[in-house]
Amino acid sequence: QLQLVESGGGLVQPGGSLRLSCVASGFTLDYYAIVWFRQAPGKERDGVACISISGSTNDADSVKGGFTISRDNAKHTVYLQMNSLKPDDTAVYYCAAVRPHYASSWSTLDVSEYDYWGQGTQVTVSS
Repeated sequence: QLQLVESGGGLVQPGGSLRLSCVASGFTLDYYAIVWFRQAPGKERDGVACISISGSTNDADSVKGGFTISRDNAKHTVYLQMNSLKPDDTAVYYCAAVRPHYASSWSTLDVSEYDYWGQGTQVTVSS
């Protein structure tokens, strides 16, 4: 089964940090741009950050300075380091894979263009 698998979510206090991981099952994500999304209850799914196959990154304005996306091709893993977490960051976080030429338009790309999705990992920021 071809899919992405996220891990690393959990409960954290405001101001804390988490690192999410995204790995591929049945294929290698090295040949895809990877985007992290999040969806809070009652809200739309929003793109958070994108990393190209070459390692170029781009973040949404809502997370600039707090979140960092990276990839380790030796481990075939993409990470989302989240620092200074706030209650508003509470959401299910998903990673998605898209063909490399879509990386520059990730923030406006229709979700139907993404090739693979993970099942999501819950992040809850609460005291």
